[in-house]
Parts: sequence; structure tokens; C-alpha cells
Amino acid sequence: MQTSRSRDVAKAAIKMALTGSREAEVDMKAELSRQSIRAAAADYGGDYLTAVSRVIERAVVAAKREAVIAPTHAEEGAVAGAAHEALQQLALKAIGLNIGGKVGIARSGDHIAVALFFGVGLLHLDEVALGLGHRAVPASK
Repeated sequence: MQTSRSRDVAKAAIKMALTGSREAEVDMKAELSRQSIRAAAADYGGDYLTAVSRVIERAVVAAKREAVIAPTHAEEGAVAGAAHEALQQLALKAIGLNIGGKVGIARSGDHIAVALFFGVGLLHLDEVALGLGHRAVPASK
């Protein structure tokens, strides 16, 4: 069975979010590039409620910096929307607590995915959470 491109891009974003170091990010980006998938990642942390806007900003900045998206309103909005969707999936688990982890962004053609992988912490009682958002936006020329 052949997977759809949106699933491939979602898997790529998750893989980027799961990388544990900068070196692993570079290696994963190279592997994904061979599959015609552009990718980026960024670390983040802090109180969930105050981190929401920073996570979205970091996702957009990382996607532009690594040429995953063009600096257009539509493409920046697609990344921001996918990041926001992923954050909403984790809100009930994380509200009022600290989070720390990584955002992974991947794109191929019209498909953009943003994955969030982080620990949700209260003292030493950590929980782990994963959120995923997807958008389709025409590739800029």
C-alpha cells in the first residue's frame, strides 16, 4: 500500500520533533531531503499558556530559516495554523504546567505538517505529549 504524501510529510515532522540533538536534526534533514521533503526543527520550553505564541513563532521562523516555506502570508499562515492545531491537541494535558521539547516542521509540495513533542512537567512527575497539525497550501513559485 502506498501512503499519501500528507502522511509522509506528517511522519517527517514527527521524526524531526523526536530528534535529540542538533547533529541528529542535520542527519534527519539530509535523509528527508533525499525523499524530496524539506524540514526544520526548533526547541522550546516554558509555561504552556505563555509558550503558545512563542512555539508558533519559532515554528514559522524555523520554517522560513530552513527554506521549508517561502516568506509569504499564505505559507507563514499555514505553518502557524498547523502549529496552533497541534498545540490545541495538547492543551488539556498541559494547561497550567511547564512544557519543554521540540517542534518539527516538514513540507513536500502542497503539504505542510507541524509536530510537537514535549514533556509536560510538574516537579519530577513528567508526562509526554505529541501533537500534530497539517495544512495544504499551494507551493509558491
